[in-house]
Amino acid sequence: MIVPRPALILLTLVTFVPLLGLAVSSESFILPASVILTLLIVVGALDAYAGRRRLSAIKVRLPEKLRWVQKRPSLLELSFETAKPLPLHLRVGLGLPPEFNPKHEELRFQLPAQAGNHLVSYECVPMRRGLFNIDGCYFETKSPLRLWDVRGGDPRSIEVRVYPNLEAERKQTASLFLRTRHSGAQAIRQVGQGRDFEKLREYVPGDGFDTIHWKATARRGHPITKIFQIEKTQEVYVIVDSSRLSGRLQVSGDPSQGTHLDRYITAALILGLAAEKQGDLFGLVTFGDRVGNFVRARNGKEHYGACREALYRLDAQPVSPDYDDVASFIRMRLRRRALLVFMTDLDDPILMESFQRAADVMSQKHLVIVQMLQPDHIQPAFTNPEVASVDDVYKDLGYHMAWHALRQLTLSLKQHGVTLSVYSKEAFSAETTSNYLRVKQRQLL
Repeated sequence: MIVPRPALILLTLVTFVPLLGLAVSSESFILPASVILTLLIVVGALDAYAGRRRLSAIKVRLPEKLRWVQKRPSLLELSFETAKPLPLHLRVGLGLPPEFNPKHEELRFQLPAQAGNHLVSYECVPMRRGLFNIDGCYFETKSPLRLWDVRGGDPRSIEVRVYPNLEAERKQTASLFLRTRHSGAQAIRQVGQGRDFEKLREYVPGDGFDTIHWKATARRGHPITKIFQIEKTQEVYVIVDSSRLSGRLQVSGDPSQGTHLDRYITAALILGLAAEKQGDLFGLVTFGDRVGNFVRARNGKEHYGACREALYRLDAQPVSPDYDDVASFIRMRLRRRALLVFMTDLDDPILMESFQRAADVMSQKHLVIVQMLQPDHIQPAFTNPEVASVDDVYKDLGYHMAWHALRQLTLSLKQHGVTLSVYSKEAFSAETTSNYLRVKQRQLL
């Protein structure tokens, strides 16, 4: 593609218009004007042809797939291959999605007068996680006489996978990782004697009566004690809600802070790292109005990558969560007792009732923990200092009723062995990891 430059437009105005006017006004000027105009047309055509040939000697090579991290400056390496040793000034642009913030809208640089590959870096900051496409790379150079801008490029798209940024959360939870038994010198003291049967031994004064194996004692004629060992490998499943309420902003009016779902995904990946360091098996379930992704609990670098792949494209859907479907799925697929960490929003009265019914089923076999982000304005009455009118009072009473309902749900779930915790966005990941380590310490599984 060629585009006329301002020099060509100006040249056309100062030559074609006067010469055509002279040719029309007098027959004696027709031949000279025709010769000059033909010469200008030929020069312009030859310049365009030379520019196209110059551009055809340039090829750009693009990567097929990129893996970037949300809100972290990333580089796209462009490789320009020149077949002729000619110095060229290029203007380069990329078809970026609106979620990407480039350092410069376009690149301008000089290719050296030598054939070969020339690498150019394009810096960009992806602001959202997910799967995106860069719609090709396009470049422009000037023709030899500077009459035309000659454009070319490669329209093939580049797949960009943008993963959640865990840097801030990992800094907050760094002290918790230092207390794990695999990564630091200070081990967590575990409470109790363990749940896995190991062996039998002779009774020793001080052994509890609950540890005596009465059948073995009857057979041998003297007391025999059961010895248990601490279960080293347990299954931990994070169950992420991607329904309508998870699409709410963490900070009202500030989309840059992300949604509730963004925070849940970040906390789930941090918990996966903690489970890996503890030697446990980490699994994943996502759901909305039905179960979506299911990654069975395992460990290892490849498994963590599979969990990250399942989460980075997850978006909130305009549907209500179906907790009964999740409970049925878990009951059928998870045969071994596991820790279920739900990340969901329960500040809707209908959802409270539905989840409580499903939690009664799941808690019969599994240990269930519910982690929830603090909803906006839901707080006890008389704690808001900004109340200034009667309307504000009634509004605060509505928030108090929602807070009271959530409080009652917490107490009701506790009676069935289910723990519901509400945290701010700053403390959510750290508290989720702390709750998991507390379960490990007390051997609640």
